[in-house]
Amino acid sequence: MQTTPQDPIGVEVIGLDLAAGLDDDQVTSLRTLLGEHGVAVIPGQGGLDDDGFAAFLARFGEITFTTGETPVEGRDDLNVVSNVGRTTPPRSVFHVDTSYVARPPTYTALRAVTIPESGGETLFTNQYRAYETLPGDIRSHLAGRTVTHVVSGLAPEDAGPETSAEHPVFRRHPVSGRTSLYLSTPERCVEISGMDRGASRTTIGYLYEHSTAEENTFRHAWSPGDVVIWDNGCVLHRADHADVSGDRVMHRGMVTAPEPVP
Repeated sequence: MQTTPQDPIGVEVIGLDLAAGLDDDQVTSLRTLLGEHGVAVIPGQGGLDDDGFAAFLARFGEITFTTGETPVEGRDDLNVVSNVGRTTPPRSVFHVDTSYVARPPTYTALRAVTIPESGGETLFTNQYRAYETLPGDIRSHLAGRTVTHVVSGLAPEDAGPETSAEHPVFRRHPVSGRTSLYLSTPERCVEISGMDRGASRTTIGYLYEHSTAEENTFRHAWSPGDVVIWDNGCVLHRADHADVSGDRVMHRGMVTAPEPVP
């Protein structure tokens, strides 16, 4: 493998043939790279089909599927992300996938199926840097607190065990040992422990704006054959659907955490 770090987050990895499968050393190396850099861009995978994509994901853990997504034909563990046939662009904001469960996906990956003529990039934020650049008094004030994550639109009192989970505001990554700011869109982060509802909303809004600032964001422009995998413990992501020209089709897979976030 040859690696080229990106700024402010991410790493390009060349020299892998995902269709041929990965050996144990390559899987370990990718885990380490993802823990440190958050996002791995793996170009040149035009020979990879959905079965090979699922086999690649399975090397990192149990593949999971979010209820309500559109499954890939013939692979009910993968889902389609597409703008084909839509009269309005899909909506995407910076978020963590399925953070409202006790065991949210550790990794998410996208396989480029159809690339638009222009536009359609995917953006990622560096949540390590987001934590490290917070003012010290705010880090001290929030240390040890948790955030309640819910399905978008639900109030905490209306959420149940399958639609709500508490996660730490500051999370120590199990691979890198570094601390990240762990949150999702304010539509899903509704309450911080030890704060009333109003203070929670103000604080969550501040943290979200801080972490998604332009200087903290890496923008990936897709090429045919790209596979991108990221670590949900240290990045937020969103698709840029503005000014997309042409069809944009991705196949997505997610890998579940082995245990709840510590």
